[in-house]
This record gives sequence, C-alpha cells and structure tokens, in this order.
Amino acid sequence: MTNSLDSVPTPPTAKSSMIYFDDVVKQFGDNVVLNHLDFSVERGQRVTLIGPSGSGKTTILRLLMTLEKVNEGTIWVAGEPFSHETRRGKLVPASEKYLRQARKRIGMVFQHFNLFPNMTVMENLTEGPIHVLGRDKATAVERGRELLATVGLSDKENAHPSQLSGGQQQRVAIARALAMDPDILLLDEVTSALDPELVVGVLNVLRKIADTTDITMLIVTHEMQFARDVSDRVLMFDKGRILEDGSPDQIFTQPEHDRTRSFLKAVVSH
Repeated sequence: MTNSLDSVPTPPTAKSSMIYFDDVVKQFGDNVVLNHLDFSVERGQRVTLIGPSGSGKTTILRLLMTLEKVNEGTIWVAGEPFSHETRRGKLVPASEKYLRQARKRIGMVFQHFNLFPNMTVMENLTEGPIHVLGRDKATAVERGRELLATVGLSDKENAHPSQLSGGQQQRVAIARALAMDPDILLLDEVTSALDPELVVGVLNVLRKIADTTDITMLIVTHEMQFARDVSDRVLMFDKGRILEDGSPDQIFTQPEHDRTRSFLKAVVSH
C-alpha cells in the first residue's frame, strides 16, 4: 500500500474493478499488439477473450503475469496500480520488487502445464505456498489435499508428472494455481495441448471452480461451448482492440459484427 499523502488518485473504474486496463499500448517493434486498450473486469466475473491469433488476447494475460511490460497506459488490479507504483506522488513503472508482491494476487494456468518434473504432485502444489506465501508445511499439504480432491486426483499426490496423462497434469496445474489463493485466475488455452478425450475432464474441473468460488477468471480459449458455459462476458478481439463485448448468449447467437460471425463460423467448424 502507498502512503495516502504520496498516492495518486485511483480512477473510479479501477476502484470498482478487479482488473482495469487504462489506455494500454503494447507493441513489439513496429507491431502494435494492444492499441490504446480500455477494459475492465469486475470482481468475481468470468470473462472469456476470443479472436484470431495475434489479436492481443494472450498478451493481456502475459501483462498480468508480469511477463511483459506496457509501453503506454496503466494496469490496475484490485484498485491499486499494478504495472506502475507510486513514488513522490507520481505513477512510475513498477520495480521488480513491487511486481513480485503485486503478482501474488494472480494465478495462471498455461497451455503446457509447466509442472516441476522432479517433484511429486504434492510438492508441486506446496512449493509456492511454503516458499512464496510463507505457510507452514502441514497447512500447505492440507490445502493441497483439498485441491486434489476438487480436481479429482486425491490418489496421485505422490506421483510425478511423467506418470500422469496430459489431462491429469493440467488438472494438477489448475490445483497448483489455486493453492496460491489468488484473487484472479488466468487460463491460457488450457486444453489446446490435450487429446480431445482428455479435454472434458479439465473443462469440468474449471466449471466446478467457476460454480463454487468467487475467483475472478480471465480465459483465452477456442472451446466455445466452455466459454458459453462458464463466462459472464465474452470479448471479441481484433487487431488489439475490443470489437464486441457482451453476454455469451449475445456474442454466440446474435453477434453484431461480420468479423465476429466469420471468426465464430471458422472456429466452430474447425
């Protein structure tokens, strides 16, 4: 927290939102990936980002994971500056130390699981809570067991990732993200590396989390039925901007833009 005498006024949208992108520009060389993007996600909302490859969806997740930095604009999380910090009454780009603290609020599940291969499932789940959050081992293990039950893998706590199917590894990765008790869960194409018959189990776990927690979820997926089932809102991206923003029903059954219609037709027939 910043000293109140030293703080920058929080924009009203940032105060009322869990995530707020305020006029954010991100470019790689001459390629503008996010073009003065304004968007917000309310606390507890599940928002799915759809759109063609290169439209900026994954870049949004990478900015929230602090894997990339903004070129212009500011990201706010839970009413506090995230991409920036306050110094002497001004917003300045956040230091590594500040970012390390800020990103504790955020969990991410990647396309390719990213589990530690030399650790058991339980060690994968308790590593972060013990070493980053400072929990004692017994508490971390108890929470790990709860989460393994949630994802249907109670019998796998002593297994290594190489002994699990891709779908089981992805369910462990989801449990590991939740073990950090994040306010926000980012999901980046979490089923795209899986065989089709393994996808259902992973999506069922995510539906369960959406139904039973108030965690804010930001989802990038090509699984349109899943997006329809779990999302409160769907945003259609094109060329670094939001082309359309609406309920799943509206976006999937009555999209306003030809670009959205052609994208959905291509994805659904794929």
